[in-house]
Amino acid sequence: MHLDISDEQVLDNAGIRVTAVRLMVWRQIRHGFHDAFSLSDLEAKMPTVDRSTLFRTLTILTEAHLLHDIDDGTGSQKYCVCHLDDTRHCEGHVHLTCLKCHRTFCLTNVRIPSVPLPEGFELEEAEYVVKGICAECRKKS
Repeated sequence: MHLDISDEQVLDNAGIRVTAVRLMVWRQIRHGFHDAFSLSDLEAKMPTVDRSTLFRTLTILTEAHLLHDIDDGTGSQKYCVCHLDDTRHCEGHVHLTCLKCHRTFCLTNVRIPSVPLPEGFELEEAEYVVKGICAECRKKS
């Protein structure tokens, strides 16, 4: 994704004022999560940071298109690091949600399929969530 530039530069390039907390949160997200995560997941990894500060930072990162949010039907908003295309838009990818443990996995190499839209309909955003039982939960059954 942004392997050739520093975390500080990623935030700056996205128009985000770099603060110690924002940088710490961004680093935790980039290096601490390989799939989708919730505010509670982030809170568990960063217990010394206030929940409202974490939420505000997630909102800022989402508005700057460094993260995208996922409504996977679990009732808990999830977030995932954006993989940007050439136009700096977040490339949509498929997500898998486990119906037992409620974890959501990103399939970053599987793009959301194109859907023919009725004439005059303008697409703003798309989500593609596949629900089932993850391998770990299947082993427990």
